Amino acid sequence: MRFQTVRPTHVLCDRDDRPYLAVPCFALCGAKVVSCGFVMVCASDILGPDSGEIALPSDKELSEGQSRQIAATIREELARRRMSRQQIAEKAKLSISTLEKVLGGSRPFTLATTVRLEEALGVSLRKHINVPEDAIDRKNGVAPDNLGAYSHRAVAWIEGSYVTVRPSFGDKNTIYAYRTEIVWDDAASCLIFREGERLDVAFTQFGEVAVPHQSGHIYLVTNRAGQHRLITVSRPTITGEMYGILTTLLAGRGSLLTPIAAPIALLPAKAFPNAALGRIPSTDENYGAYHQHLKRVIDEPFALFLPG
Repeated sequence: MRFQTVRPTHVLCDRDDRPYLAVPCFALCGAKVVSCGFVMVCASDILGPDSGEIALPSDKELSEGQSRQIAATIREELARRRMSRQQIAEKAKLSISTLEKVLGGSRPFTLATTVRLEEALGVSLRKHINVPEDAIDRKNGVAPDNLGAYSHRAVAWIEGSYVTVRPSFGDKNTIYAYRTEIVWDDAASCLIFREGERLDVAFTQFGEVAVPHQSGHIYLVTNRAGQHRLITVSRPTITGEMYGILTTLLAGRGSLLTPIAAPIALLPAKAFPNAALGRIPSTDENYGAYHQHLKRVIDEPFALFLPG
């Protein structure tokens, strides 16, 4: 009698977000082999041969947008915890070359790799991507009307990693810089953005991207329990920069919050392979380039600031 190896096809999680496998169970009934359901097996109990590594259930590749979102979250976690890529690779029992490839975008994340990294970091990396395929199909790759009803194909050229610069709110001779990732999210069926590598990690923003045809501008919208923060920028120039206005709240002493607006520029990260991030003083070699981009917001003008 010939038997076919059946791989586990279902992944569930318990309250601690530990992955469990639904492994098909078979029984011999006379001369026939019949299925009798599934047995739940903890993924951490299944070891690869002679490797000591967890043999996870699926090598299914995640989409490009999902992979970018997960990579951005991992980079943010590493920066916040001051961990090296080598440390997290060892903790997740991954080779450093594999980790570098998935974080760099040259290889998509797989479900197995994602679960290993979730266990190593102790955070969920799949909050926005676990949706039924039929739900994605129903949305048909088109954003909701309130975001501009754009299709994924129509805005794919906006996706990418950007160095975001704005004036420092605490020092007029300093520029504040961080990264912003813009990717398509299948679950939300729209572009989303997520900031990373900010010095003030507690104020990291993420949200949806509106691209209405009427105004010709792009809106990065954060809405948390009715509290809004808005970035309004131009469509990308021929070299990929986006210029506009940031409207947010300035945190003062205690619970004091003051509305504030400032020029902002999103610059393609590929143009700044050695970008300086954080607070950039006027003595930094990157300050001149960053300052010119912010000056362009007002000089061209991409935005107007009216006197009181």
